[in-house]
Amino acid sequence: MKDLEEKLDRAKKMELIGTMAGGVAHDLNNILSGLVSYPELLLMQLPQDSPLKEPVSFMHDAGLRAAEIVQDLLTLTRRGINVENSINLNQVIQDYFVSATHKRLEKNYPQVRFKVYPEADLLNILGSASHISKIIMNLVINAAEAIKGKGTVTVESFNRYLDLPLKGYDDILEGEYVVLRVTDSGAGIPRKDLNKIFEPFYTKKHMGRSGSGLGLCVVWNCVKDHAGYIEVTSKINKGSTFEIFFPATRKEAGPEPEPMRIEDFKGNKETVLVIDDVHEQRRIARDSLKMLGYRPFTVPSGEKALLFLKNRAVDLIILDMKMEPGMDGLDTYKRILRLYPDQKAVIASGFSENDRVRETLKIGAGQYIKKPYTIKKLALAIKEELANHKNRKNH
Repeated sequence: MKDLEEKLDRAKKMELIGTMAGGVAHDLNNILSGLVSYPELLLMQLPQDSPLKEPVSFMHDAGLRAAEIVQDLLTLTRRGINVENSINLNQVIQDYFVSATHKRLEKNYPQVRFKVYPEADLLNILGSASHISKIIMNLVINAAEAIKGKGTVTVESFNRYLDLPLKGYDDILEGEYVVLRVTDSGAGIPRKDLNKIFEPFYTKKHMGRSGSGLGLCVVWNCVKDHAGYIEVTSKINKGSTFEIFFPATRKEAGPEPEPMRIEDFKGNKETVLVIDDVHEQRRIARDSLKMLGYRPFTVPSGEKALLFLKNRAVDLIILDMKMEPGMDGLDTYKRILRLYPDQKAVIASGFSENDRVRETLKIGAGQYIKKPYTIKKLALAIKEELANHKNRKNH
């Protein structure tokens, strides 16, 4: 009974934290947009030998790193992760271990050895590769930081079938699973701390943290978004083992997307109306759209958008979801559809995907990108939406 109470208390606490984090992340994303988009615009225009390239690149990278921390906050809202893609966990593990993030970790912990043992015939899982990668990254960083001096971090993947529920840190139902196991030879976690390690900013000297202080909390929320389970075992001075159980699927993984160039995304003077209540956001979108070959217009509210559109039509709208005061993105789009039933739209929001975003997509908006977005993401979303519109018209 006590275990059940503790689990319910933990779930309520994580839900409250998620609600708070969602609002904070929305505001931070609006601020960060300028730090991501404007340096990117400058880099596209500076000559290769410009002495400004290095400092501007540094600014851009810093903005992207800050945006990643905000994404950690957004994972706490437990909303907005698309789990429809069939992916291979071994491929995600392999991609992480050749990443710049892991190379930095190896440099910071030269006495720690990293070993990987992937099962050859691993089943696939349904999920988001970027979020699964975040789970792997945070667990590996946590494991490395738990080791003082020499030690080993081992990452394994394997199939497992449970014919009976498994009671442990999580109560795991029977079924087919793909398991990610990360083991370290570190200091271990005291029993009294085990129920708290997934709380944000909860840390002891021997426990790992991501740069945001949200590492294990991000792991918890990403796992739950993928309908997965966590099992944790630890012994003092013997190390810790984290096992993540992902429901397996027989669906085949899709092919890797081809790398794309920004030149492939440029527009042909199509008109785009940006609807956003934040002045800086409108300027960033306007300048990015000009760079991409579109003709941009901007308005600060849904009400102003309707007045604008009564006088002229546009090929596409870029729609913020949370606008104050006045109508939000969903109500604005509903009213626009009365004027132009086929109006194409791209949602650009600093908030995580929620019911109102999903409803906006359901009634006609074709793409959803999170702020702060890169120019490439914006360009791709617009290009795809305009192309899809043409295809739908042709049919």
